[in-house]
Amino acid sequence: MASRTVAKDIITLRGSAAIVSEFFGYAANSILYNRGVYPEESFAKVKKYGLPMLLTQDEGVKSFISNLTAQLSEWLEAGKLQRVVLVIMSKATNEVLERWNFSIETDCEVVEKG
Repeated sequence: MASRTVAKDIITLRGSAAIVSEFFGYAANSILYNRGVYPEESFAKVKKYGLPMLLTQDEGVKSFISNLTAQLSEWLEAGKLQRVVLVIMSKATNEVLERWNFSIETDCEVVEKG
């Protein structure tokens, strides 16, 4: 009888936090592009996970999203994050035009074990 070895893919909390924060970065770029917050020509197409994605080429926006996703990753690893809200507001009137809620569920037992 032949024996079979089963390999398990294990995602650590650190790995999961990186994946979730990376997802948020792509989601933010997608929202900014699709809602026309920045000009179409300020985005470049890249392929990620086998899908075409549009990422901003504006250095200020790239820096902001990079800093934000790094902070999100830290908070996720510490179990301190429950929701991320992305709000699009009118610069002229400060009126909220759109509000995107990203709910996050953390397994507290995993956080406690480190």
